[in-house]
Amino acid sequence: MQCQRLLKQIKSWYIHVSNETMAPARMVSFIEAHAAECPVCQDDPDLQAEIEKITEIVLPESKIPKAVRLQQEQDDIDSSDEYDEEETDTSDDDDDDDSDDDPLDEEPSEDENFDEDELDTDI
Repeated sequence: MQCQRLLKQIKSWYIHVSNETMAPARMVSFIEAHAAECPVCQDDPDLQAEIEKITEIVLPESKIPKAVRLQQEQDDIDSSDEYDEEETDTSDDDDDDDSDDDPLDEEPSEDENFDEDELDTDI
């Protein structure tokens, strides 16, 4: 972060957030507003990544905008998919796919069938 003014403001705002005299979302909005107006911040190529890190630290998960949370979840899913593909076992030991065999879809065997007359109806 290159803007010293923003650094001082962030420290001050964070103290207010810690003392619960300022909402974390308001702090993030102040940071974004400053970054949009400040020429030093506009020239800083790493500022957006730093603002995202501060947002993750300051804002609780439930207060992060839904679009941002969905993007983070999608990124997590994509990275875990890449990991899963690397760890996948490619052996051909068992080519039979029994995962779609549902025991509830099968017809009951003769042993499992019963006759209603066999039930004791003396109550």
